[in-house]
Amino acid sequence: MPAKKQILSPEELEALQDTKRERKKGGKADGLADLHAALAKLPPAEKAMGERLHEIVMAAAPGLAPKTWYGMPAWADTDGKALCFYKPAGKFKERYSTFGFNTNAALDDGNMWVTSFALVKLAAPEEKTLAALVRKAAG
Repeated sequence: MPAKKQILSPEELEALQDTKRERKKGGKADGLADLHAALAKLPPAEKAMGERLHEIVMAAAPGLAPKTWYGMPAWADTDGKALCFYKPAGKFKERYSTFGFNTNAALDDGNMWVTSFALVKLAAPEEKTLAALVRKAAG
């Protein structure tokens, strides 16, 4: 009998478990503390990038609320839905980190627009671009 094929990777299963924990907290969640706890688990370079992204997001759109989303740092709109998120490379054993936007982000631009960015390093030009996109996304 052939071995049963695993549908989700161990990393994806862990992200689902993170989501279950986040949902159980519901209104009792401390989004900022949860975000900092998620960052604390990361390797130093990814943690530093996440901390810098948090600074950029909060400066660009102070109305967004820090939280975690599938165990990753994220920032929510006034409805509590993750508007943008940081997916560290190590989370799913990828070669680069990602900063992405969900469908509630007001980034619509014609028939096609970018919703996520590969991040290897953050320098002034990338920070400026992300800040402008976060401002636009937050409306």
